[in-house]
Amino acid sequence: MGLALLLGLLLSRAGDLLALPRSDCLAAEQLCLSDSTCNATYRILENCALAKTHSLALDHDNKVRCLNAELDLGNSSLLHCKCHRRMKKQEHCLRVFWTVHSSMTDGYFNLETSPYENPANEEHWKTDYNKLAALVSGSQLAGDATNPCLKATHVCNLSKKCVRLRTDYASICTKGAGSEDTCDRRKCHRGLRNFFEKVPEDFTKRILFCPCQDELCGERRRKTIVPNCSFQYNTKPNCLWLLDSCLEDHICKSRLADFQQNCQPADMSPDGCSQHNHAACLQAYMGMIGTPMTPNYVSNSSVEVSLWCTCESSGNQKEKCDQILSMFESNKCLENTIWSQMHLKQTALERQEDLLYSSSLSFQGDSASTSLASEMSQVAEGNTQRDISEHSSMPMASSVYSGAAISWPSLTLFLPLLLSPP
Repeated sequence: MGLALLLGLLLSRAGDLLALPRSDCLAAEQLCLSDSTCNATYRILENCALAKTHSLALDHDNKVRCLNAELDLGNSSLLHCKCHRRMKKQEHCLRVFWTVHSSMTDGYFNLETSPYENPANEEHWKTDYNKLAALVSGSQLAGDATNPCLKATHVCNLSKKCVRLRTDYASICTKGAGSEDTCDRRKCHRGLRNFFEKVPEDFTKRILFCPCQDELCGERRRKTIVPNCSFQYNTKPNCLWLLDSCLEDHICKSRLADFQQNCQPADMSPDGCSQHNHAACLQAYMGMIGTPMTPNYVSNSSVEVSLWCTCESSGNQKEKCDQILSMFESNKCLENTIWSQMHLKQTALERQEDLLYSSSLSFQGDSASTSLASEMSQVAEGNTQRDISEHSSMPMASSVYSGAAISWPSLTLFLPLLLSPP
């Protein structure tokens, strides 16, 4: 009798779980598949989503069937699930989301609900960026305070994960440069996504959004994503084609939806953003890098960004095409977000870093034309010598840039900084 009662309670609890909102679409999918009714409805939605992915026209009856299937999910956790950035099986999770929200993909302006969890609800990384930046600032690295992009690169070189993933994508994206071979853009994009997803933002945002005062620094910033492979084509494609390519890819479609939600401009808003969250917009912009709609800086002397596409020969869809371009070129929210990141109020530690950094050796031998692949190769070779976690003081090592050497001061000079809490 007791066993029967226990089984009854467990079955009742399982039924309740099917109606509870779940943040993880993978867990929600498993719950749905374990219920025969939800399973059957979900299979219908899978067929509907597949037809949309392959641009197959649905007749009226099938459209109604798909819409009814979404309604039949009722309070299922599938309707409320989200995916987490940097999660394992992210693409599977996103596929589940778009399966149950396939009607949202009818047209460009219906992609305003992000499949990603609110960044504020996600776990924030604890990083050692400030401690590594303090070491770089006090060293005699070849660089000066007028090239913050160079400083951000040096800090990345001291982080095993940052330099490894940056080396990985640089090697992939520059392969075939200078020969008749063409780069593998898909692999290049995957490498860029790995870098921006797995390296803490303390590193990535300072590399990508370093404030420059001259074109040499600006060129280094523009070439961060190896645009010859990741961004540019031999000829500019039409922006409508670029959008179609994005909507056929679950990751790109998801990043675009996230970008639209968090970087939506608002004319009457003081900060230019409808969501009033520059941090979320910045994260959403970086999420677009490594997708078919990868944006980048338009020149070495500007912080303006755009897509590599044109609206020429758009016919009667010229207005829609212009709207796609304006997401980046005329987006006041995005513009304010980038400027805000580049001109953040300095903390006491950062002011101390800049004071130390400005007293280091003047810029020597760095050339924007230096191959990024060669640079990364040298970084990898010398990385063990520069790993501060394994040395009480730093030895002499070859610079990753030509014509320079570095001499590290005694680590005891930075002991107070290293012992201070992050």
